[in-house]
Amino acid sequence: MQNSVEAFINVLESYRGRDKVIRTLCYGSQLVGGLLAGKRSQSSVGKSLLLFSAQLSHCRTTLRLFDDLSMLAYTSSYGLGGAKCSSEYSLNTPSTDSDAEEDALVRWMSVLSNVADQLYYPCEHIAWAADAQLVKTKSDRWWVLSTGLWGASLILSILRSVRNILILKRKAQTCQRSGSAESGEEAFSQKAALRRQIRGEAFSILSSLADLGNAVHWMPPGFLWAGRFPPWLVGLMGTTSSLIGLLQTSSADPGASS
Repeated sequence: MQNSVEAFINVLESYRGRDKVIRTLCYGSQLVGGLLAGKRSQSSVGKSLLLFSAQLSHCRTTLRLFDDLSMLAYTSSYGLGGAKCSSEYSLNTPSTDSDAEEDALVRWMSVLSNVADQLYYPCEHIAWAADAQLVKTKSDRWWVLSTGLWGASLILSILRSVRNILILKRKAQTCQRSGSAESGEEAFSQKAALRRQIRGEAFSILSSLADLGNAVHWMPPGFLWAGRFPPWLVGLMGTTSSLIGLLQTSSADPGASS
């Protein structure tokens, strides 16, 4: 019990860890609130949870005002790929195998994803400032642009993870063919590591698909299923993605958050 509490405190002490906890609470509240409000339209608890979710969402938007320089540092350090680096501020950061990162297609999808992430922040800032009446412009188009960039980043993340899975499966087949020349323990260890990496990429795809569903929902009406999700479904999609993110964080570094 004490270890769990300490682990949770360590998560809250990091920026990204705290953001993931707030994100999970935000979408979880929307899920429960949406279900309660849907069953009983006069449910005060449901309405309160939806209001609480909205406030947490505003909190995350405000905190992202300070992410631009950190994202720029990550984008600059990654460059055109080939260098191992990690960022707390990239919108989608699935774990990738080092051999996969050497693949040209994976690198270029990562570069394009970084560009979309970098452009996302200023567009969202302008939309936020317009809603706060700090600048004289309509926020709608800037929210649409930022959501579109987020969607593009998610699609690139999905394609990158699919490519990584294919690379990892080929590597697993190679290890299996050469397994006879290696000790049984070493071959088993390599296969187990590859299975973990493939499972991680599969979870990343599921997480990105859930977020992509919400991204399309927040686009202007008439675009695919835009505006058709009830609040509880938005909460379900976001909660699924958030829980996967927390799981990946705890798996990558038990006792701390990246």
